[in-house]
Amino acid sequence: MKKIFYSPGEPSGIGVDLIIQLCMSNYWSNFNVPIICLGDKRLFEHRAKQLSKKIKIESLVDKESAVKNKKGLLQIIEVTKCKSVISGKLNPANAEYIIKNLNFGIMQALASKQNALVTGPISKQNIIDSGIKFSGHTEWIQEKTKSDDVLMLLSAKQLRVALVTTHIPLDKVTKSITKRKIIAKAKILNEDLKLKLKVKAPKLVMLGLNPHAGEGGTIGKQENLILKPAAKYLRKVGINISDPISADTAFTQKMLKKTDAYLAMYHDQALPVLKALSFGEGINITLGVPIVRTSVDHGVALDIAGSGKAGFSSLQNALETAKSMI
Repeated sequence: MKKIFYSPGEPSGIGVDLIIQLCMSNYWSNFNVPIICLGDKRLFEHRAKQLSKKIKIESLVDKESAVKNKKGLLQIIEVTKCKSVISGKLNPANAEYIIKNLNFGIMQALASKQNALVTGPISKQNIIDSGIKFSGHTEWIQEKTKSDDVLMLLSAKQLRVALVTTHIPLDKVTKSITKRKIIAKAKILNEDLKLKLKVKAPKLVMLGLNPHAGEGGTIGKQENLILKPAAKYLRKVGINISDPISADTAFTQKMLKKTDAYLAMYHDQALPVLKALSFGEGINITLGVPIVRTSVDHGVALDIAGSGKAGFSSLQNALETAKSMI
């Protein structure tokens, strides 16, 4: 039986609010895959009261005891206890709680291809402040699944964007861009678009690293020395990918319509476009790993946690995509 495990992430943020609000909607009872939330019952009780939501919270003995989703019923597995249930205020003492829930969700997704993991937003800094070495969900999942490589794909209705480099300083991006890395990331993107997202013949667009894609070598040499040779090799092995094109003209309506996914060189090269087009609705998908994992594409939003103002469109889309992938 298919199941989706939801790890809400930072307990002081809106990841907790989202699942409680969604649980009270008609969407919940119409979603035909059981959703199991990971976390401390006390946290959900406290936040539901703060949100003025009357929900029934049922602690499961194990995942096999999960039943069909019912409006107002939140099924949870209490992996461990939360140190602080206060909304809107980060507490490094909660870091171990976050990591244990995440690890449990990863293990459940690894245990069966009928299980998926959906994650809520985290504060990387809060986890790091606790003394845990942590660079993000994507890298953590790569390590825990013992995967050789991993790819972050951000997806929305109008476009998909994969990242060659993720959460690194801009001054380190150039040295990180190699022909080998581009080829590896493009292969993951092409393969998982077909296997996991059911795109029959992916059409990929590579973004240049430099302004105007280097303008023939006058604004940087990487396009001629690294990106174009990588694209040439990829086409040779049957992957339909463009030569690097300038990011400032890559997202026209005409280009969007004929592109299945963009391969961007760094985080802020393409994500501002995705979020401008679909803020609050986009999702994050981890490719290159042997599990199905999707996530919201927004932050913890401490300023509105516990207020009921958080929109759950991104979580809905993450759940729908996860369901379609298992």
